[in-house]
Amino acid sequence: MSRLRRVAVTSPQTRLAMARHHPGVRRHLPHLAPSDLERARRVHRAQLRRALVAVGLLATLMIGLPALLAGFPELDRVRFAGVPVSWLALGVLPYPLLVLLAWWQLRRAEDVERRRDSP
Repeated sequence: MSRLRRVAVTSPQTRLAMARHHPGVRRHLPHLAPSDLERARRVHRAQLRRALVAVGLLATLMIGLPALLAGFPELDRVRFAGVPVSWLALGVLPYPLLVLLAWWQLRRAEDVERRRDSP
């Protein structure tokens, strides 16, 4: 019985694939047509701007929620099912908000690509 040899499959455009040196094999770096390159740069810039907005909202949520709760220490005395409301707000509230933020960012990034694809 022969054993099959495992082979790692990578895109020829990845840095790892380009970094491997195979003697006697000539490598060509991928090139885009000038129009495709400019389109890729526009899409990248637009998506980067939208991503920075999402990161700003994420920072506001992660820093703002504890700061807001620190401003209202009386929430430590209010309990729901025996657990302080402030703990619930820190331990439960961020996750649905993070899912919504991720969904919103994904839709915005896809919209950029769709608009750039249309003539």
